[in-house]
Amino acid sequence: MTWQPSATLPTIAARAKLNRLLRDFFARRDVMEVETPLLCASTATDPHLSSWHSCANGKTYYLQTSPEFCMKRLLAAGCGPIYQLGKAFRHEEHSRQHNPEFTLLEWYRPDWSLTRLMDEVEALVLNAASAFGLTLEPFPRLTYQQAFEDTVGLNPHRCSAQDLLQVANAQINGDFSTLNRDGLLDLVASHLVEPKLPREGVILTEFPASKASLAKTGLSSKGDTVALRAELYIRGLEIANAYQELVDAAEQAQRFQQDLHYRENHQLACVPNPGQLIAALQNGFPECAGVALGLDRLLMVLLGCDNIEEVLSFTTTRA
Repeated sequence: MTWQPSATLPTIAARAKLNRLLRDFFARRDVMEVETPLLCASTATDPHLSSWHSCANGKTYYLQTSPEFCMKRLLAAGCGPIYQLGKAFRHEEHSRQHNPEFTLLEWYRPDWSLTRLMDEVEALVLNAASAFGLTLEPFPRLTYQQAFEDTVGLNPHRCSAQDLLQVANAQINGDFSTLNRDGLLDLVASHLVEPKLPREGVILTEFPASKASLAKTGLSSKGDTVALRAELYIRGLEIANAYQELVDAAEQAQRFQQDLHYRENHQLACVPNPGQLIAALQNGFPECAGVALGLDRLLMVLLGCDNIEEVLSFTTTRA
């Protein structure tokens, strides 16, 4: 046990510098900073996410995995372009790239396309890199299909679960016979595809439709149904995850219900249906693009750190 911080004092000062830079970036672009609750009556339904929860006055509240639901309710109320810089929580193991409590920068742009938003993400990251004396070039765009085909020779939109299993068995140690097609996609992506992405940065687009989550779907240039999502990777780290936001309340409600059924069928923790978000969408929600950016990981890139502990004042093991 130690009372000392995980990060050095210069690194703590660097985080303060980055926070100032980010707030200035959005102030110059007339994007309003907002605050939303960390404790809410609902949480992410995504089966891949696990939330911390607490009880008060006979009611269960959840620490948010992202401020997304409440920020979207503000958008539905007419707030216009907004951002939030704050804490988020995911009930996962501590690792070199993840701390259960972490800092997210999340922002939404009504009436913007996903392409335009990713241009802004790029501008923000390049601006931050310049301020820290780091030279980064504009990030190439690469479709999920291109990345998969270049690495493992499979079309991720059309290949079978058996195709994916054969690749996994040949190149990854373990028994993957119980994984479904989505699980195998994630496995191959994380173990084989992502490590081969350009180290100096790339924006990955057009994800498989099954990975849509809270994003719209559309057709790729090759006629496949894809999720209108984009992710920024730099030096092997996923830095940002963006959506062309789903605005159809009925479709979003159906996706939530599918998540809840999956949780029930696979003995995962039950969580409430996010009815307040559905009500906000029903009230009228603007066409919108939104993105969540991991501030801790961005700081790791800017400072050349290999472990998230190096950029946190106190990790959960020292808190």
